[in-house]
Amino acid sequence: MMHNPAVESSPWDRQVDADDKLYRAQIAYLFENSRFYRKKLTEAGFKEATGVGGLAEIANLPMTEKDELHVSRTPENPVGTHLASPMREVVRIYSTSGTTGAPSYIPLTRSDLANWIETSCRSYGASGVLKGQKIVSTYNAGPFVAAVTLDAFNSLDLCQIPVGAGNTERLMAAVQLLKPEILALTPSYALHLAEWAETRGIDIANSSIKSILVAGEPGGGEPALRGRLETAWGATVTEAMGIGDISVSLWGECEEQAGMHFSGRGFVHFELIDPETGVPVVIDDGVEGELVYTHLQHRAAPLLRFRSRDHVRLHVGTCACGRTAPRVRCIGRTDDMLIVRGVNIFPTVIREAVNAFQPAVSGVISIRPKAHGVKQAPPLPVTVELAEGAGATAELSDQIKRRIRDHLMVSTEIELVPWGTLPRSDYKSKLVDWSQAAT
Repeated sequence: MMHNPAVESSPWDRQVDADDKLYRAQIAYLFENSRFYRKKLTEAGFKEATGVGGLAEIANLPMTEKDELHVSRTPENPVGTHLASPMREVVRIYSTSGTTGAPSYIPLTRSDLANWIETSCRSYGASGVLKGQKIVSTYNAGPFVAAVTLDAFNSLDLCQIPVGAGNTERLMAAVQLLKPEILALTPSYALHLAEWAETRGIDIANSSIKSILVAGEPGGGEPALRGRLETAWGATVTEAMGIGDISVSLWGECEEQAGMHFSGRGFVHFELIDPETGVPVVIDDGVEGELVYTHLQHRAAPLLRFRSRDHVRLHVGTCACGRTAPRVRCIGRTDDMLIVRGVNIFPTVIREAVNAFQPAVSGVISIRPKAHGVKQAPPLPVTVELAEGAGATAELSDQIKRRIRDHLMVSTEIELVPWGTLPRSDYKSKLVDWSQAAT
């Protein structure tokens, strides 16, 4: 069932025309209210809003990098100079984790927040959730943008059972006692819970969980990983994707499980670019590229041509569910990509190749580069964890090497380790371990 059928089923070929007026108004708003973009656009040769043109000319504008926003933040401007509304109009301020420095602050006006909630409702509504169903959520709300997801669950009239990450025993007790129909978490945590239950003899395949909503990292769309989760839980897995600076959930997968539909229609415009050259990629079926986003009616801290670093494969055409927006499958993040003798490799793609050898392997891997940097000399070291009770053999190692070489054109050095050797996560998995890399 669609959350907003009038929007979600409208012809996609009319979307650019519908968004063009919003875009021109947003550009005018940036010139008037955003010191950051007034300076950036002026330096790029655009002296006034009317000279920018419409969405047909958007590729002529400079892109925005996350680091640029960081640089503009000072004690006098804690949000950054891209803040475009008076603070008295801001009703919520989220922050990033700040793991690599000071946290970034993401302000929202009342209309911004309403738009985020509506977008998330379309995204999660696509999975087929129904009014009155109980949902266990592992998203740590607190200061983070994931809290808007909880607002969306309220708007979808779901009965929430908030647990948060890192509370495995509490979560599993809630599943067993309260019998929720829906579980929302990262794919890594869903896998960890499946293993946790198996080692304790807990039959989750026959639990009340019928729908698993995964988000927060790539992987939920990998056939082998998805298949393993669906078998372990006896439930259907669909995924969602967003980005905190733009909107917490911008893409959501329907029950057809054929990719995540764009859910931000009317609020956000997306483009695809070649991540290496920045050249636009024409939207067409089967193309790949990096997602770039532009706000269409954002007030607090609007962004223009913001690079997401999410590398996706896109599909167009009306889905069997009736939604008309393009669908994507996230392959990985361009800032996680490694280059081995000229071949671009995403860690998630290596994991997918290794998972073809289940049930001999656990599905947990660790790529351990020998040197820091994007470019790596072959063979690329990959540690593969075996399934519980499975033994390491030279034949299995050779088969994995051969599959990766034949499918990905990269030579690897495979180390097989016993089950339980590699760390699990109650949030996102780190597939690349730089601890052994030479400086």
